[in-house]
Amino acid sequence: MTATTGHHAETDFRTRLQDWLPKIVLSPSVAAVLVFVYGFIIYTVYLSFTNSKMLPSYDWVGFENYVKLWNLPVWYTALANLAIFASLYIVICTVIGLMLAIFLDQKIRGEGVLRPIYLYPMALSFIVTGTAWKWFLDPGIGLENTMHLWGWESFSFTWIKDKDMAIYTIVIAAVWQTSGFVMAMFLAGLRGIDNEILKAAQIDGASNWNLYRRIVIPLLRPAFLSAFVILSHLAIKSYDLVIALTGGGPGTATQLPATFMYSYTFTRKSMGIGAASAVIMLMTIAAIMIPYLYAELKEKRE
Repeated sequence: MTATTGHHAETDFRTRLQDWLPKIVLSPSVAAVLVFVYGFIIYTVYLSFTNSKMLPSYDWVGFENYVKLWNLPVWYTALANLAIFASLYIVICTVIGLMLAIFLDQKIRGEGVLRPIYLYPMALSFIVTGTAWKWFLDPGIGLENTMHLWGWESFSFTWIKDKDMAIYTIVIAAVWQTSGFVMAMFLAGLRGIDNEILKAAQIDGASNWNLYRRIVIPLLRPAFLSAFVILSHLAIKSYDLVIALTGGGPGTATQLPATFMYSYTFTRKSMGIGAASAVIMLMTIAAIMIPYLYAELKEKRE
């Protein structure tokens, strides 16, 4: 009887240990996330309502920082640039990614070589991408200079120095880096489509155009939605690519909300206004993420 009791006690101990061990292992990570992610989000929201300048201050000023923020012309410039950058970035990345995915889905020879080539830019940091494209687009040492050395003296490409065109150089660099990742998302969606559906449509006489327009692309809706959410998130928080490529210039021509936030927090010593801009960015991302998460959870429940 004693041996049986001891065996049950040992079994209970092992069961409890198996239940608690994952929680014990994960608890430091969970605690770190709660403090350094959500804790600092709450702290930033609080600072946006204070009179913080170079250092945090706890003098409550209400919505004064938000009023000042929306009275700054450079903030409107950053928002306008974000609208241009995000719209072009999302649309072009989606189109190129879908086209590349369809191309690779044709079971072409060399797919195993082409796929890593398309994905390689995503392995680089945005700092590396920005620096490389800055050199490539610089008229003195990049593409324009190379064309002049080859004898094409009339060639001119000075977008990176033009305040009206500089924002499009950021679009070019961002699309180059991210299109391969979007391609991988669409390719996974294409490979998940039931071939029987496609064969049935082909037997019914559907052309390739109608096959993709009426069947394949509608079935890729989850991939389109995921690509939109990810690209929107990357566009809103874009900072390192802009700093490496243009530094926010010429002047404020390529200023984005993320660079504005850093500038006002650490350079202009207006931490309260910087925190307010960060809260606006957070609200924008939440406005995209919450409907997406709600749709995903609703679909799983159904």
